[in-house]
Amino acid sequence: MSFAGKVWRLLVGIKDALALLVLLLFFLALYAILSARPSPAEVREGALLLQLDGFVVEEAERVDPLQALLMGAAPVRQYQARDLVTAIDAAADDDRIKVVVLDLGGFMGGGQVHLQDLGAALDRVRKAGKPVLTHSLFYGDDGMLLAAHASEVWLEPMGTAMVAGPGGSFLFYKRLIDKLAVNPHIYRVGTFKSAVEPYERTELSPEARENLESLYGSLWAEWQANVKKSRPKAELERITSAPAEWIAASDGDLAKAALAGGLVDKLGSRVAFGERVAQIAGKDDWDETPGSYAYTDLDAWLADNEPESEGSPIGVITIAGTIVDGDSGPGTAGGDRIAELLDEALADGDLKGLVVRVDSPGGTTTASEVIREAILRVKGTGIPVAVSMANVAASGGYWVSTPGDRVFAEPETITGSIGIYAVIPSFEGTAEKIGVDPDPIRTTPLSGQPDLIGGISPEMDAILQSSVESGYAKFVGLVAKSRSMTPAAVDRIAQGRVWDGGTARQIGLVDQYGGLDEALAWVAQKAELADGDWHPRFLGAEEQPYDTLLGQLLLAEESQASGSDIFAVVGRQRQALEGRMMADAARLFGPGGAQVYCLECPVQLPGSTSGADRSGWKAWLAALIAS
Repeated sequence: MSFAGKVWRLLVGIKDALALLVLLLFFLALYAILSARPSPAEVREGALLLQLDGFVVEEAERVDPLQALLMGAAPVRQYQARDLVTAIDAAADDDRIKVVVLDLGGFMGGGQVHLQDLGAALDRVRKAGKPVLTHSLFYGDDGMLLAAHASEVWLEPMGTAMVAGPGGSFLFYKRLIDKLAVNPHIYRVGTFKSAVEPYERTELSPEARENLESLYGSLWAEWQANVKKSRPKAELERITSAPAEWIAASDGDLAKAALAGGLVDKLGSRVAFGERVAQIAGKDDWDETPGSYAYTDLDAWLADNEPESEGSPIGVITIAGTIVDGDSGPGTAGGDRIAELLDEALADGDLKGLVVRVDSPGGTTTASEVIREAILRVKGTGIPVAVSMANVAASGGYWVSTPGDRVFAEPETITGSIGIYAVIPSFEGTAEKIGVDPDPIRTTPLSGQPDLIGGISPEMDAILQSSVESGYAKFVGLVAKSRSMTPAAVDRIAQGRVWDGGTARQIGLVDQYGGLDEALAWVAQKAELADGDWHPRFLGAEEQPYDTLLGQLLLAEESQASGSDIFAVVGRQRQALEGRMMADAARLFGPGGAQVYCLECPVQLPGSTSGADRSGWKAWLAALIAS
């Protein structure tokens, strides 16, 4: 029995070893799949295909491949604007690329500044003598802003192209809050700081309406000017002033109406469009599917066109999405993460300058201040610091911009919103309705405060309002110092008011028009670096910022059903509305602290939908009392 036992244990050991070996090989294979990257060898002569199934953003959120594998799905894909511009510019100068193709069937939009940057890059392709063709089942405002720069705009015969312009309904919850007997304690400074109005009003205040109408009007004027310049045949005035009559003139056929109105050039199926592209790019020798053509996709093209890294580095720190406490991101501006990136770059000691790239509606005061102080540490070394504003740099997004020596923005940039607010709900009315009776014991006026069931005491109420007013005074002081203005002068243009980039330049919040390239060039000049002697270093970015193979496969699978007619677009808007209502509820009931956040800014992209920070109100209150 002793010998048999030894043999049995040996067999069990061999079995366990084989099982471990199989598991090891499985995880090695899984790692190889997840870490796969596009190869430059995949570049082929023909078309550059940009299949934009998702959003164009400043900084893409990372796809967690293991989470995506477990869930069987991945988030909507995000395309970094700078990657797309790099790809398009490289195509303009490369003889292998005969035509640039935009597949916008699953396009979900992007900020106006980013889309105009892409449009300018497409114009450079056409100037180089290469056509740009685009195809979609639906063109909305963002899609038309891109398509206007194409040589040929194709629309599916059952498709739609419509122009709506900025605007929409704002949701107000006061009557619902009253029915629930919730008491929203609102603390704010700023006549135009309308982020809290949904909880205390049933409609926009006159000040908020005036501000939003002015802002939307400026953005709409810039959109029309861009499209008219790129596509003069588009009958925008007719299409936008009398849309029902415009559609009726084509017997309700939305595609024919788009063709008649000059929004598109041709109606044709995906197969017909592919055959047209094949006339320019050549047929695909590997694929005999109808409508196929030779092409290179975005990831392979970027892998073949990696940015140069010669000369001295100029750092670029990206502050994109909501500014929150902690190390969240990319795609969300975690204050600790961004500060750590700046401190690491400072420790390296080789940066010749810094550009702060901001595309954020703001967030918490604490995280905004952590980032601002980190930028000041870099600036303290004596290197030039410029700020480059993208679609939105408002509220906390402007707070973190104050250390800049020079501030760049575009006319379509949304900025300002210099104000501060906080909301703490209490439930004494709700408790009375359901039969809950609090009976407090106090040793000081602050004992148990803020008491969310028994009610917030007058003393705590005054402390909280004083804190917000102090935060506003600090904000105004930072702006006054950075812009060489008096606090009184800043206060007149602050009060939470949101400005377009053109007006912001006139009132002194912005120095000059320009994008990231102009900001980098200014820093290089100030650092006395000649052309070719420097390169941008994007702090925190991977050398090859592409999705894993698994992420790409899952995203591609999702995109197959992303085509849509006008009714499907309404369905997506309904989903967006649900998310918006949940975000509004989170802002009221969530654990957010004092906010420098621009809820009224009309740019809501991935990573910028939540104004709450990661810390609880108790931690925030403790910090408040301790300070």
